[in-house]
Amino acid sequence: MENTPPVRPPEPVPRGARGRILVVDDDPTVAEVVVGYLHRAGYTVEQAGDGSTALARFAACRPDLVVLDLMLPAMDGFEVCRRMREHAPVPVIMLTARGDEEDRVLGLETGADDYVTKPFSPRELVLRVDSVLRRARAAVPPYGAAPLSGGGLSLDPAARQAYRDGRGLALTLREFDLLAFLLRHPGKVFGREELMREVWGWDFGDLSTVTVHIRRLRGKVETDPARPRLIRTVWGVGYRLDTEAHRLDLEAHRTDENATTAPAPPAGGRSR
Repeated sequence: MENTPPVRPPEPVPRGARGRILVVDDDPTVAEVVVGYLHRAGYTVEQAGDGSTALARFAACRPDLVVLDLMLPAMDGFEVCRRMREHAPVPVIMLTARGDEEDRVLGLETGADDYVTKPFSPRELVLRVDSVLRRARAAVPPYGAAPLSGGGLSLDPAARQAYRDGRGLALTLREFDLLAFLLRHPGKVFGREELMREVWGWDFGDLSTVTVHIRRLRGKVETDPARPRLIRTVWGVGYRLDTEAHRLDLEAHRTDENATTAPAPPAGGRSR
């Protein structure tokens, strides 16, 4: 890959470490604080101050997760993230001083799994790292995990592959988890807080993260994302996945209700 060093066998993680984190930030003060907190949390930490160094360290140490600053010299975080994600499906948490939704969307599009806006709490960042790593490590289910399908969608959890009408979908780690969760509960409405807890594993965080992921997911699974028929918004409540089977069940239920509530004919079988 262009400007990406060849992959070498990964450097071993020291015994007892919780995992290896690569921190990429050109601000030495921020990097020092983040590295210190992650060390104290039990992680082995690698560090880089620019994009090219980050790619070299990424290829050499094969980190379990990358904490990546968006505003880097020469090569920005979007490009670094894109090249890393082409190289391997490593989880990425982006650090940014800009909280614009456009930046979050672009970051998610290039493969970021989470966003933390500066200034941030280092303790919260460690919790985010814990959460994203926990989800990533649980992402590969046991052999033989049942496939999921509905509404023209099909997911193979074991292979981490998704299809829409037979066409492969390029989903990020979080998009796949979100779609799998909705497919397991067709027709049920989930609020953003519930989705953040069930899919992200968080009891805290920016709820707009859920909104952006829903929007990105619609762009990949809906025929017309502006008029979604699969992932519906239930105003004031949350989101619901409507599959064809669920719609048929709903229509049948309504038919049964109408039949139950219809007025009985007059005695004697005649109507006046």
